[in-house]
Amino acid sequence: MNKRKRYRSLTIKIVRIVVALCVILAVVMCVASYFSYKNRMEEKYKDEAFCVAKIVADYIDADKAAGYAVELQEEGHDKESIKDDYYEEILDYLFMVKVNSGVKYLYVVVPEEEGYRYIWDAGNPDVNEGVRDLGDFDKYYQGGKKAMRGAFFGSGKNNEFLITDNSEYGAVASAFVTAHDSDGNPAVLVCVDISMEQIKSDIYLFNMLIVTFIIVIMVIFSWSMYLYLSRTIVFPVKKLDGIVEHFVEEQMKNEEELVTGINTGDEIENLAESFSSMATELRSYMINFEKAVKEKERIGTELNVATKIQADMLPSEFPAFPDRKDFDIFASMTPAKEVGGDFYDFFMIDDDHIALVMADVSGKGVPAALFMVISKTLIKTRTLAGGTPGEILYDVNNQLCEGNEAGLFVTVWLAIVEISTGKVVSVNAGHEHPAIKHRDGSFELDIYKHGMPLAAMEGVKFKEREFEMGRGDILFVYTDGVPEATDSRNELYGAERMVETLNSLKDEDVSAILKGIKNSVDEFVGEAEQFDDLTMLAFKLSD
Repeated sequence: MNKRKRYRSLTIKIVRIVVALCVILAVVMCVASYFSYKNRMEEKYKDEAFCVAKIVADYIDADKAAGYAVELQEEGHDKESIKDDYYEEILDYLFMVKVNSGVKYLYVVVPEEEGYRYIWDAGNPDVNEGVRDLGDFDKYYQGGKKAMRGAFFGSGKNNEFLITDNSEYGAVASAFVTAHDSDGNPAVLVCVDISMEQIKSDIYLFNMLIVTFIIVIMVIFSWSMYLYLSRTIVFPVKKLDGIVEHFVEEQMKNEEELVTGINTGDEIENLAESFSSMATELRSYMINFEKAVKEKERIGTELNVATKIQADMLPSEFPAFPDRKDFDIFASMTPAKEVGGDFYDFFMIDDDHIALVMADVSGKGVPAALFMVISKTLIKTRTLAGGTPGEILYDVNNQLCEGNEAGLFVTVWLAIVEISTGKVVSVNAGHEHPAIKHRDGSFELDIYKHGMPLAAMEGVKFKEREFEMGRGDILFVYTDGVPEATDSRNELYGAERMVETLNSLKDEDVSAILKGIKNSVDEFVGEAEQFDDLTMLAFKLSD
């Protein structure tokens, strides 16, 4: 009877330990996942808010903006009389940036002692969304005074970031960037607010899901462990103890090798003493194995996040412009097993101009994926603000150079096509040469000297290249994953083979051309592993 009670006590001990570990694990996972997810999303919103604020600060004429503030202080000036054509132009521009970037509030102010006075506010009066007029005054809220005045009057980069949650504005991430006048003095403060209501909801649901999942697993695992130990371990352990004891008597020559200090009063004590040297080796192995598993899980998580970022950022619905019959476009990206920084983009600037982008960020993994997101956002936002491709990449390059401590860079091919005339103005910043097929001709590489990649050096000016596309002409752009695809013999697919394949498909539509190139590369590579993304875009002016 006493022996049976001893065996049952062993089962209870193990079950209690398992339950305690599950509870600790649940708490640790919930806390760690909450802060990890929260910090990651706050950093994401911070980068997005600063990107928009810096673009606006660089675009507006700070001297003009400061002049509006001065006129407001002078007696006899009505605010409606102050608003000139430039004021209305900037108001329209701010509203366009706000809509395209998805920020919640975008406004330009002059900080004062107790609050800030509005110059522009890109609100939407139709939905009563934070609309303020020229000269309106608001008091600081929460930590706004320190952040806004610190950005405006402080030294250094004059940038501040603030996360707040109040009843009037909700949970927002705010970025403040100072625009300086021609004398280098702070003129106005550009303020960008991004809503964080969704992230609060996501964090709550995420943690509730984890807690529920762990509780269910804990109950199932504890009960299963109890049954398993009772039927298959505790009762046979006495017989196993006898076998091990006999083995120890024959094999162990030095009693100092036995484990000491374990006084459980059951068979575990005997097993621990018998397997002294084995336990030491096993412990060392498990420590190394746990480190390897954690590292693998961390890398896997980073790659999954980066892959999702790439997929969500790229246009993927085709036909992209079903109402347009005067051109056709198709693009694709086939990611490699290891996440890279390839991306493409295309969007209408106005009814007669379309922008085409093909780019490749250096490096791989999460840093490259995040750099890709920033690069793509900056290029699109700056292009929509107006200007030639050379001017656009000049501004984007300077912005990417700021704080680029990781030393990443991105090769970019950017073109603006005037659809009605076929005029193309392009810039090649260290990217692959495009291939062009005229209506009655064959595909040929358009080889010319290209410029430096973006983020490689600040202040670089990019040379523009102009050419004409006729009706029926096709433009094909790609990343180095196509010509540098490698087979099992370590042979490259090559640009020459790519052009030959393009010419075998020159009478096909744009989607068939990209699918044909993909099939050709897959057939060439065979069983070899794909090390780089295959990213392609084809554009055709319709007959």
